[in-house]
Amino acid sequence: MTAPSTTPPASPSGLPWRDRKRYAWLLGLAVPTLPFQAAALVAVSDWPVLWWWGPFFAFVIIPLLDALIGPDQANPPDEVIPELEEDRYYRWCTYLYLPLQYAGLLYACRLWAEGMSVPGALGLAATVGVVAGVAINTAHELGHKRETVERRLARLALAQSAYGHFYVEHNHGHHIRVATPEDPASSRLGESLWAFLPRAVAGSVRSAWRLETRRLTRRRHRIWSHRNDVLTAWGLTALVFTTLAAVFGPVVLPYLFAQAACGILLLETVNYLEHYGLSRERRPDGRYERVAPRHSWNSNNTTSNIFLYQLQRHSDHHANPLRRYQTLRHFDEAPQLPSGYASMIVLAWVTPLWRRVMDPKVLAHYDGDAGRANLLHRRASRYGVQDAPTHAG
Repeated sequence: MTAPSTTPPASPSGLPWRDRKRYAWLLGLAVPTLPFQAAALVAVSDWPVLWWWGPFFAFVIIPLLDALIGPDQANPPDEVIPELEEDRYYRWCTYLYLPLQYAGLLYACRLWAEGMSVPGALGLAATVGVVAGVAINTAHELGHKRETVERRLARLALAQSAYGHFYVEHNHGHHIRVATPEDPASSRLGESLWAFLPRAVAGSVRSAWRLETRRLTRRRHRIWSHRNDVLTAWGLTALVFTTLAAVFGPVVLPYLFAQAACGILLLETVNYLEHYGLSRERRPDGRYERVAPRHSWNSNNTTSNIFLYQLQRHSDHHANPLRRYQTLRHFDEAPQLPSGYASMIVLAWVTPLWRRVMDPKVLAHYDGDAGRANLLHRRASRYGVQDAPTHAG
């Protein structure tokens, strides 16, 4: 493994190293306030189209800022990482997302209940869906930690998107099988996002249920019980949705499901781009090689990393799942995306553009040998592979 590039322990002036983005992490809390921002913009401008402010913020403003500000490859020095990990300020930057997230959801339900035009209500649902999608990322950060409070907060963050089984499948499924054909969350070279989505959604549910069934069986607990983390996650979503419907009326239910669908779409699109075409080799004993930085696509774009708690430094995350976002590192050997996630999500939605940009990068990563990639079997000939490898999909 190539040693990660690091910043020096001290600045040129001799002062101790400090996180230059320490207070920038608070900007991530702007995301759960998107419903309030949209309402304020509509009130000031009288333009109903601004109910769609969330998607505009995520897929226009963030990519523009990524392009203007550029990437940041700096890493914290090894000697400061333990202290940086223990700094509770960074934890509160994620904890505070949840009360703002649910305040925005309650506010949106009130607006839907009071009556809106259908285009405006759908725009607000899309804006709330952006909040839900990033909340899944916040849950991802919290759910990897050992502290009980953080794991519970992760489940609460996932309830809005009705994707609570992600907590089980991601930690105990995806991290074990990443960059292999067995992983429903790892996309294959030649596989479009729209083919990947049903496979990923259905596969994650099946995987989560199998994993939880196995865990409970080993501990001699009943599967259909309060100990089943998949069932309790879905139950929490049912509780949230039925409570909101009871308070604001059934009129909010279609929009609650719409915003959840938006959040799931964002999550699975991110899953699609994080490991596209990347493959771990099988060892002679039949097991896969250990996960390394070269098995995840990375991005150092500053703005999107701030809003996503450095999810884009995905290579280090898979190598060190318990590492907190503020200490994730850049590795020179990790393949790099051409832009941040916000831009790449939009690119993934347009299959011909995605293939034009990303397929050459996958092939270059494997020195032109598509047979070494996680390759979609039925498209093997497209990439010059006559006999698809046995590990291909």
